[in-house]
Parts: sequence; structure tokens; C-alpha cells
Amino acid sequence: MIDSNIKHKLLSDAPVIAPSMLKCDFGNLHREVELLDATQAPVLHWDVMDGHFVPNLSYGAMLIERVRPLTDAFFDAHLMISNPEQYVDDYIKAGCDSITVHIEALPEPQGLLDHLNQAGVLPGLAVSPQTPLEKIEPYLDSCGLVLVMSVEPGFGGQSFIKTSPEKIRQLKSMISADTILSVDGGIDTSTIGEAAQAGANYFVVGSAIFSQSDYSTAVSELARIARDQTASLT
Repeated sequence: MIDSNIKHKLLSDAPVIAPSMLKCDFGNLHREVELLDATQAPVLHWDVMDGHFVPNLSYGAMLIERVRPLTDAFFDAHLMISNPEQYVDDYIKAGCDSITVHIEALPEPQGLLDHLNQAGVLPGLAVSPQTPLEKIEPYLDSCGLVLVMSVEPGFGGQSFIKTSPEKIRQLKSMISADTILSVDGGIDTSTIGEAAQAGANYFVVGSAIFSQSDYSTAVSELARIARDQTASLT
């Protein structure tokens, strides 16, 4: 079973900034991991794409497994793949601490969520922009993390969909207080505040970190903006 302390630790660190490894320099991966460790961001987010569920191809479990010994960071795998139930054990074996699958790829995910929980991995469920929240509602009690896609899945560098905060706000009202609410897509200094104000506490960030010369400054500034917006709600 998943250790509840993992969730509590991530929530206590909120707002969590999770660098998306899709945007890193794969020709210098070891150095990139060192630089990200220095930012004290607690999570590395692995966007896995298969060229089928989404029209792009990234990396797989083998690469993640090779990186696992290089860092103590929490590994969060986001599987944008068809038939995730056939491959999820590869990502468990690779050392992922959290694995998120798409409701669009697995319309009845209960068995997989239970399997992840039994394996000691934080189970996550993602919902794409055009998918109504009603599709994931029956499974929310089995999720340690829910992910709102604020861009269409499949490509980095897209613009934040302006209706995303309302979707985050709705989902926040549907989940328990100890469920991590993540948002992925177009998150930067101009959008993270409204996502935080809507209720997100876990932010997947690509270009807004990796396009900067100083990753630590980028992560700190994003966390500050999210924290300020969250504080304004209390």
C-alpha cells in the first residue's frame, strides 16, 4: 500500500513545482538532474508519450530507470499512452513514485489504480481539456493525485487554456483535502497564480524553467507566486 506520508510530505511542501523532463537537455541529462536537484524542487515529472495516444514520441521506462540512481527526487510519471495497463509495471520497476494515466486511454481505471496502490505507488488520474470531470468522478476516492491538463496532451510549449482555472476549481470541490491537485501545460509566471488561486497545489512546469539560465531562480519565483496567491485565499 502507498505510504500516506508520501502524500502528506508533498502536500506539506506545497506549492510543489515539478520540472517536466520533456524540456530538459537529453544530451546532458546527468548535469540537468544535478542542476534540478540544486533547485530543491522535490519532484521530477516524466512525460511519457507513445506516438499513438498522443501524436508525439518521448522516452520510456528504460531511460527513467537509468536516471533513478542519480537523484533522490520524487519521480512522477505521466503516461500519455494507449493501453497503460500493459506497461505500468515497467514504470513501477523503473522506480517511479507516482504514476498517472489518462481517463481517455483507460475509461475504467479502477483495477489499475488499485494495482498501483498495492504496489506502493501513488495512483494518479489525468483528464484532458475536452473531457468532462464526470468521467473521472467515480474514481477520485482511489486517486492520490489528479491532473488537469491545461493544454492538449502531446506537446510541450503550448499556451495555457484560459478555461482551465474553472475546471481546477470544480475539481477541487470534488476531491478530498489530502488529494494532490496537479496542473500541467502552459504554466509560467503569468499563469501559475490563477491556477493556484483556483486550488491547484502541484504545478508541472517545462519551458518556464528550462528556458531560463538559472533553474533555481525560476523555480523559486514560480513557487513564490503560487504561494502568494494561495495565501490571499486565507
